Amino acid sequence: MRSILCSAGLSALFLGLFAGLLAPLAPAQEVPSIKDELDLSIRWLRGKQDRGSGLYGTGVESTARVLTALGSSPRHYTRRDGPFVADALDALIARQDEEGWIADEGADPAARLAETRAAAEAMFLFVDPTTTRALGRAVAWLAEQGVSDPGGLHEPPTRDKQEALRRIRQLLAKRRADGSWEGELEATAAAVTELSLYAPLFHTERELPAGSKPLPSFHPADRAAIDAALERGARFLLGAAEDGKWGAPGRPDAGLTAMVLGALEALPEPRSEEVTRTLQGGRDWLVSLQHEDGSIHQGMLANYVTSAAILALAPSEKPEHRRAVQRAQAFLITLQADEGEGYSPDHPFYGGIGYGGDERPDLSNLQMALEALVASGLDRDHVAFKRAVKFLERCQNRSESNDIHIEDADGVVTAGDDGGGVYFPGDSKAGFVELADGRRVPRSYGSMTYALLKGLVFAGLDRDDPRVQACWHWLADHYTLDVNPGFEHSPDPTAPYQGLFYYFHSMARALTVYGVDTIETPDGEVHAWKAELAGRLVAMQSKIDGSWVNENAARWWEGNPVLATAYAMLTLAETR
Repeated sequence: MRSILCSAGLSALFLGLFAGLLAPLAPAQEVPSIKDELDLSIRWLRGKQDRGSGLYGTGVESTARVLTALGSSPRHYTRRDGPFVADALDALIARQDEEGWIADEGADPAARLAETRAAAEAMFLFVDPTTTRALGRAVAWLAEQGVSDPGGLHEPPTRDKQEALRRIRQLLAKRRADGSWEGELEATAAAVTELSLYAPLFHTERELPAGSKPLPSFHPADRAAIDAALERGARFLLGAAEDGKWGAPGRPDAGLTAMVLGALEALPEPRSEEVTRTLQGGRDWLVSLQHEDGSIHQGMLANYVTSAAILALAPSEKPEHRRAVQRAQAFLITLQADEGEGYSPDHPFYGGIGYGGDERPDLSNLQMALEALVASGLDRDHVAFKRAVKFLERCQNRSESNDIHIEDADGVVTAGDDGGGVYFPGDSKAGFVELADGRRVPRSYGSMTYALLKGLVFAGLDRDDPRVQACWHWLADHYTLDVNPGFEHSPDPTAPYQGLFYYFHSMARALTVYGVDTIETPDGEVHAWKAELAGRLVAMQSKIDGSWVNENAARWWEGNPVLATAYAMLTLAETR
């Protein structure tokens, strides 16, 4: 069994373990994760849009309130994020009169003023040529009516952190399980907007660490060394379990548990009775969490946790586990950004899949969902794989197949030509390359280029496809087991080590599905990657308890030995 979790999404996944925002006994000084909490509510709001008109609720004012919530949220959604924003903005603009006011048909003068002001407040949060032109006309009309500042409230009601925390908890305590407040659109939009205003109070700039240390030297490992490392890692994981599950004390987490079950599945046969019992019990628990729509999660990161659960359940022969996998398969298909949600093939996010909370699809989420769909037995000719190819192309720096052209306040973002992969269309965790003509190219990096290779293979492209070959050549040119390549220009000395175990597992899984045993680098050296990667991990394993941990960069919870150990064991399984 094979599983993978995105390092960029892990902070969200494991904040659920440790933040305890909703726990009634949480300490007063505890800092909430407002961004992650609001994903559920924004998903609820998005589901209330009328796909035909683009409106939310009954008309202009309710649509404006939802747009204000989307624009002011910590994720700062923009027009290019999809129809749930773009169509709503266009619906407001379509209702603008020649005089400049924006209101529903038949609105009386008082309603016309209120609706125009609400629309202007929303539009201030979405700066693009189309919206700004309409906003200018609305502001001019409002000025004629004596409204000189239609920008709206963009400061929190209080800047006192303790008072803000009390208000945050009060609001969240009233929220329903579906993410709404009272099941009402405008009440939910208002609550999301207020919570968003508090988020900056708890944001602190991360200081750059003083430095990092090189990874230990290593020698290629053989099968016996790999199996011994797997056995020691399994003992550590079993010892860290609580009632056969993993998470914070008394709070088992489905995503982490699914990840660890995959690691235990990596153990060669014969397995101990304890391992077999833990696998069975863990899978039963995951199935018990399945929702009516087929998803398996505990309220956050629906795609990630459902995909991880599919990968954990897929090896099981139990009928109830197989049925759960099929239901979860159907759920993942519904998450894809496609015509059903108003995305056309020319939209940058078409064919992608996101966290299932965050409304922006990304390559790491997509490649994991594709692997889960393959493991679930989905027909390889299914349209979901074909749609995915468009998103994968737009995550690759290959201008022949990537049509990305994004204009923003900093200029134009376009694709490069080195063949590597980036996080999502037009964006890279490794930053940008500034071209001489002023254009910016998202910088390719290792973990996403391996994710790209894996995604292309799962989507049905063969090894001779030029997109696959371009990806392969980047990986051969940047082969290394010392860092996650692509972060060389970061001012943070730990950047090349962030998500390192994710990088190792992405490498192992991608090269396995690509079907190669060796990699030839530009210097002509041929690397037996399985033995080398296994040796690297064996050298990094704790001699004390058999765990692994990212000693240079705890970011994305690779400082958590349970997570890092699961990654390492999943990687070693690919090298056997």
